[in-house]
Amino acid sequence: MADQPADAGRIVVGVDGSDSSKQALRWAVRQAELTEGVVEAVTAWDFPQFHGALGWLPPSSSDEAALRDRARQELTDTVAETVGPQPRVEVRTEVRYGAPAGVLLDAARDASLLVVGSRGRGGFTGLLLGSVAQHCTQHAACPVVVVRDGGR
Repeated sequence: MADQPADAGRIVVGVDGSDSSKQALRWAVRQAELTEGVVEAVTAWDFPQFHGALGWLPPSSSDEAALRDRARQELTDTVAETVGPQPRVEVRTEVRYGAPAGVLLDAARDASLLVVGSRGRGGFTGLLLGSVAQHCTQHAACPVVVVRDGGR
């Protein structure tokens, strides 16, 4: 198809380490196997709400680097644990600064598909759909698949 974007086979999946996001990553990898696509596992990092002992203070550059590096290591570990060391499709990882929903929407701008878990690590455990998944389904420029945690 000549009018498809160059990233037509790119599947973006949000990964935060939760069981739901691991299920989403597994689903995205299976889909990429079927469509000969590429998976881009994306995680977002941000500064804690109350950074510093007296409330919000501008972080030092070492704090920023430590938070980014920790997010990168957690993503790498989660991907390795979830899909193994040699998945049958290309799985790229990307760590971006910002709020999770905004980061995922930006990453999926030219993707063929955005995959998210139904609920992440935060929020209210009784909700069927978390705020990030809800925001992504309402605002994404591409189709969105919401994968529910199989354990519930």
